[in-house]
Amino acid sequence: MLLRVDFDHRKGPRRRGEALEEAILRAAVDELTEVGYTAVSMERIAIRARTSKAALYRRWPGRAELIVDAYTRFAAHQVEVPDTGSLRADVIALLRGIADQATPETLHLFFGLLADAGEELRDRIRGRFVAVNPARMVAILERAEDRGEVRPGLSERLRTLPLDLMRVEVLQYGAVADETIESIVDEVFLPLVRP
Repeated sequence: MLLRVDFDHRKGPRRRGEALEEAILRAAVDELTEVGYTAVSMERIAIRARTSKAALYRRWPGRAELIVDAYTRFAAHQVEVPDTGSLRADVIALLRGIADQATPETLHLFFGLLADAGEELRDRIRGRFVAVNPARMVAILERAEDRGEVRPGLSERLRTLPLDLMRVEVLQYGAVADETIESIVDEVFLPLVRP
């Protein structure tokens, strides 16, 4: 079903640059929210942004790239790096924030993007959605090391272990219970990293 066009994008004030890009990205997020990833089209986004499809294609090669940019700019809720003064509490808070983002809609979007993406876009998706959490984990572990809560020189595998286990839980089950998060931290992670 196509939206009716009750306007002519060629009339009225012409937006350029950042103003036009912001209108397009907001329209993409609105479309994504309203109809879901599989129904989003460049035409629908152009109509909602009151611009031409050509304006979209000058900036993005396709809908997947546009949606990645729109989602990361306006819709993705950033998980703050917790600083409670305790390694256990910080890691649990980080994992809870990640779990809270793993809504069915977000997972549907993520899998749809991966299905549409070529290798270059998959690398960008990994960089924007996956690689940010290890940096948060490093910050948590550096503070914990300063407090003497972890032994120095942890391998990269150990540093990201809670995130890797969360990824498996999210992909297999979707929602992740608090008990599962606490089990990951208390039964697996902390025994491996304590001095």
